[in-house]
Amino acid sequence: MNKLKNQDGISRQIWVFFCSVKLTVYLLVLLAVTSIIGTVVLQNGTPQQYVNLYGQAIYNLIQVFDINDMYHAWWFLLLLLLLCINITVCSVERLSLKWKIIFPDQIRFNADRFLKSKNKQTMDLTRQKNHLLDPCERWLKKQVGTVVRQTDGDTTLLYAEKGRWTRLGVYVVHASVLLLLVGALIGAVFGFKASVRIDEGNQTGRVFESKTREPIDLDFIIRCNEFEVSFYDTGAPEEFRSNLTIIENGQESFTTDIRVNHPLRYKGINIFQSSYGTATPDAVRMHIVDNTSNTEVTRDMRIGDTVDLPDGAGRFTLQGFLPHFEFRGNDLGETFFGLVTPAGETGFQIGMPVRFPTFDKMRQGQFTFVVDDFEKRYYTGLQVTKDPGVWYVYAGFILMILGCWVTFFMSHQSVMLALVPLDNGQTRLILSGKTSRNARNMTLKLKNMAARLENLLSRGDQI
Repeated sequence: MNKLKNQDGISRQIWVFFCSVKLTVYLLVLLAVTSIIGTVVLQNGTPQQYVNLYGQAIYNLIQVFDINDMYHAWWFLLLLLLLCINITVCSVERLSLKWKIIFPDQIRFNADRFLKSKNKQTMDLTRQKNHLLDPCERWLKKQVGTVVRQTDGDTTLLYAEKGRWTRLGVYVVHASVLLLLVGALIGAVFGFKASVRIDEGNQTGRVFESKTREPIDLDFIIRCNEFEVSFYDTGAPEEFRSNLTIIENGQESFTTDIRVNHPLRYKGINIFQSSYGTATPDAVRMHIVDNTSNTEVTRDMRIGDTVDLPDGAGRFTLQGFLPHFEFRGNDLGETFFGLVTPAGETGFQIGMPVRFPTFDKMRQGQFTFVVDDFEKRYYTGLQVTKDPGVWYVYAGFILMILGCWVTFFMSHQSVMLALVPLDNGQTRLILSGKTSRNARNMTLKLKNMAARLENLLSRGDQI
């Protein structure tokens, strides 16, 4: 028994801890301060960038606390989780107390609060109370809502209200904040941001996480059928487009084009066009010029192919390709690289810029190697993201708009109409009202209601 009491006591202490408004304030302050740190400190940089900016000691501290990717750090996610629990417990605690107020089993009202209120309108009518009671009840029901009738001696009290449920508006806002936080947590834990490069005609089902470069296998395959780019007169790219096919279970699902700001979305995966470049060519036509005899030979080669030089002078291997090659601070553009191995000697590497066919001639060797033509292909650079929490975030924004509308633009309004018989046979009507906000508007509303009611009853119109 004592053990059960101790467990109940501990559970209650935990509940009280998470129900604290002070905890909410502390968590919000901590999140605000850490968010400032995440804005000031470089995020997702390279180790060398952090060492250059902050020094090795600070970089070691940054690594320990994952400040280089702070919004995915375990302690930052823990703060968000604590805030979620705190908001949930606070909402449940307060809503449990207000639930019977918002949805009572029986509507009751304090007549004295209305009769003593300054916010009331009074009118005296020559008709007797019994003749006015039913028309006034019908009118009040039409204007406000269901009417509760109560008698106090000779006085009859008619009470109606609307918008009692609007007190839930603040809890709708709480729920929206919870959805936003839960969406952020789900996106941080189960989502990813990756990239991939696909050459024209190639396909892949694997992308690489942007920060760690860890491979991520998709449930489908992306094939790049074609890439097109158009340029301005200045040479700057105007638009680039990738024609992609999605292949799933060995079958082509569909084919579509993607452009910048026009991504492809498929099964919770977003595929964005982010970059492009020249892919490694499949076929290259080479001219090998013998500078001593002024003769040349033409060879069709692929990356990795090796050919013999004329007269047994050695061998040449086409090693690779770079879309940009820096030489003495200048970008020579698309450049092929090869290994020249003279007979009986050690090989050396040469560069062959496509835009400068005489570049290798500056070497003044026996042979000059020139790229005459090649099959130019592009690769498309794709950014691939997954955020399973995004729908929670969207739902949170919608709920927040609805909650704020209910909280700030709607109110709980209650109206009481007292019918008091006078000694001279007349009846005094006292119309009073209360509202949870915007009392001035309620005063104007009561004046208009009183004027309409007096006009209707004075003419004897049916209500």
